[in-house]
Amino acid sequence: MTSVSVPVVAPAYDCRQVFAEELIALARADERVVAVCNDSVGSSNLVEFRNEFPDRLINVGIAEQDLVGVGAGLANGGLIPFVSAAGPFLTGRALEQIKADCAYSGHKVILCGQSPGMAYGELGPTHHSVEDLSWLRAIADLPVLVPTDRAQTRAAIRWAYAADGPCYLRIPRFRVPDTIPADALFEPGRAVTLREGSDVTIIAIGTMVSRALQAAEVLESEGVSARVINTPFVDPLDEDTVVRAAVETRGIVTVEEATISGGLGAAVASVVSQRHPVPMRLLGVNGFAPTGDAAYLLNHFGLTADGIHTAVVDVLESVGA
Repeated sequence: MTSVSVPVVAPAYDCRQVFAEELIALARADERVVAVCNDSVGSSNLVEFRNEFPDRLINVGIAEQDLVGVGAGLANGGLIPFVSAAGPFLTGRALEQIKADCAYSGHKVILCGQSPGMAYGELGPTHHSVEDLSWLRAIADLPVLVPTDRAQTRAAIRWAYAADGPCYLRIPRFRVPDTIPADALFEPGRAVTLREGSDVTIIAIGTMVSRALQAAEVLESEGVSARVINTPFVDPLDEDTVVRAAVETRGIVTVEEATISGGLGAAVASVVSQRHPVPMRLLGVNGFAPTGDAAYLLNHFGLTADGIHTAVVDVLESVGA
């Protein structure tokens, strides 16, 4: 476990640009690196990649099952494909291919879910990608990564490139501040403790990490010591760090821009219930998310610093704190 203390900082950055930069850097160093997309060159931020490597970008059109199948075929041929598409379509339309062609077959396909969560808010439930963590956690031998900021996005892409098998990683559309130290270790089953605390633990991923840190600062001013943990690997989860938090604090709040049915909260609750039960609150999406801009949707589900603060107070009140 890496333990550090960092402040929430501004300005915020677009991790899709980091994705593009790292992919181009990898392609310059390794001719096996290719990109595969589904008529999403612009939204996947692959324009510069296409300009520099026009013969190494495969655009299959709006055909996501083919997208993943082509990626698996390229991997089987010795290439390293980064398969990129909007999160809801990559995972929802091609789940069978992700399971059979990538995970079960062990092909090294790097599945890049662009603009996940509720980033496409105004386009409604068809474009919300909140089920992806639940669907893909259920598939064996498929690491599920949710990087938080620029440093962690770079680390995730580099890790995926060097790994032996397939993986799924989210590339956020929301602009986010830098919250993860550049030297934090990035490996399966390793969490990053961003803030120590003894009263309660907040476990957050992706776009929710900065909000968790903001909530922890407010709680500190109220005399509540909140530990903040980031788990960039939702699967495999850092179970030891989760259990340590359950032992050392009085409750746990999980925060994710995803459905709580099967995602981060469910993963943490499974560990806690079996190894050291404590009160928990799971913050995320319940049911179908409505149509509205991203800010409205996050507020609707309490995925804000205020919402996290409320959940922490609630869990502490449940244990008489």
